[in-house]
Amino acid sequence: MSERVVVDPITRIEGHLRIEAETDASGNIVGASSAGTMVRGIETILKGRDPRDAWAFTQRICGVCTLVHGIASVRAVENALNYPIPPNAQLIRNLMIAAQYVHDHVMHFYHLHALDWVDVVSALNADPKATSELAQSISKWPNSSPGYFAEVQKKVKGFVESGQLGIFANGYWGHPAYKLPAEANLMAVAHYLEALSWQRDVVQIHTIFGGKNPHPNFIVGGAPSPISIDPTSSTGGAGATALNIVGLQQIQGIINKMMTFVNDVYIPDTLAIAGFYKDWFKKGSGVRNFMTFGDMPEKGMDDPSSYFIPGGAILDRDLTKIHPIDLNDPEQIQEFIAHSYYDYSVGKEKGLHPYDGETNLNYSGPKPPYDFLDIENSYSWLKSPRWKGQPMEVGPLARVLTLYATGHEPTVELAGAVLKQLDVPIDALFSTLGRTAARTLETKLIGDQMNVWMNNLVANIKAGDLSVHNDAMFDPSTWPKEARGVGFMEAPRGALAHWIVIKDQKIDNYQAVVPSTWNAGPRDAQGQDGPYEAALTDNHQLHDPKQPIEILRTIHSYDPCIACAVHVTDPEGEELVKVKVV
Repeated sequence: MSERVVVDPITRIEGHLRIEAETDASGNIVGASSAGTMVRGIETILKGRDPRDAWAFTQRICGVCTLVHGIASVRAVENALNYPIPPNAQLIRNLMIAAQYVHDHVMHFYHLHALDWVDVVSALNADPKATSELAQSISKWPNSSPGYFAEVQKKVKGFVESGQLGIFANGYWGHPAYKLPAEANLMAVAHYLEALSWQRDVVQIHTIFGGKNPHPNFIVGGAPSPISIDPTSSTGGAGATALNIVGLQQIQGIINKMMTFVNDVYIPDTLAIAGFYKDWFKKGSGVRNFMTFGDMPEKGMDDPSSYFIPGGAILDRDLTKIHPIDLNDPEQIQEFIAHSYYDYSVGKEKGLHPYDGETNLNYSGPKPPYDFLDIENSYSWLKSPRWKGQPMEVGPLARVLTLYATGHEPTVELAGAVLKQLDVPIDALFSTLGRTAARTLETKLIGDQMNVWMNNLVANIKAGDLSVHNDAMFDPSTWPKEARGVGFMEAPRGALAHWIVIKDQKIDNYQAVVPSTWNAGPRDAQGQDGPYEAALTDNHQLHDPKQPIEILRTIHSYDPCIACAVHVTDPEGEELVKVKVV
């Protein structure tokens, strides 16, 4: 007998996502529907505003990866105006993006995804001495004594005995899908808590370069971080608010601290946990197509050959060919709404390129409260973006595969070593756990590259280049009457782009197509599942429909951030609704 299982909301994500899964008599998922349940209105709010201010609005799309929308927005304006930025500004942006990656990926692993694999309550049964021996066998991380793990265990015991699990509440503790021994669970819980403290230092990079976090400052034409070599700047002189030697030293120290945790905690934990769940390298494949836009250039956004992360599309898992992507081609990227709560002037069956994108809201779903969505018709506030008509997965796995396929030596070497240690083939990456592993690999690759960019920035400053902003076209009087452009980047969760149309110095149209729309969008008019939907129908069996941990594992492997895809406000910026989950 078939059954429809509803998970609403998906917890441990940003935003509000609903998953409905249909199972057969054996508990196998045979169909799935991914629904964003709130609407985004930033595009409407931006119309008629100054393009130079757009970044400040788009940053508020999300409270997690705010930086990425700011950068995509200023790049969109710069692309429209053919507006180059100084090399130092590009390096600063690269460093800020990379810091976001490392912070975001570590936080996702420990605080959003690890609890799908780690049984917190089981840690109470661990032997602290055995836990210490395990930790020391896989890493040189200093916090690994029996006494340390005994203290962590005491904290968890206090939570449990109080009946209030706090940050560990509402888990499926004791579920038979958990396979880690008690000692591994205790080690992971300890590192969960350490990561909470670690992140406080990491965010300082954004504060130093951008003035604050989580919404650092940006500026069209460069970076808002003046550089000073005034010897009095560190003690209150003329350059006290500028980036000086003290700030540069702080940034280098933070990078070192970041990567120590990545190398000694994050990577060993990923490998240790993955070793117990190797069956999940055979589940959750998804749509088989992958896409990156490319990012982190050495020589500017107009030189794709200098990108650290190359752009391109991989179709049907074929790593022998990377297909080029043109974000301006109206036939390549289109958003469809056949199963979305929107209307298009051209009808619901046709797609629109973002330059011509429309945000016409039309809720046609069931009247709340309801048990199930009308999945035969419209069922999501997310649109269905497609590249040449194909659904595409974006994110860390797409980037690692693209780097691997292009022969990037550090990626090939690192991926090969990890696959060998886990004794799994390259095809294992096309899976739920493959996404999780790819995110860890990417963190190492990008974190190490930060030192290269940092050294280049310091070298430029030593050579006398202090420029961080090109003001030649900042005055709107220098702009053409009409212009359009696209600002793209690789956000931690995947390919992100903002398209802008400027007329008479104001925003005429604005569309953001975000990673979670690519991954979490619903079926299209051709009946093609979105990546979440396709992944859930690949070898998923629910042990207990009331405790669908299997669904959470695969959905969390994408690191959903549905706030990117949905946002609630009115044109005056006033809050329209509050959602409280109890």
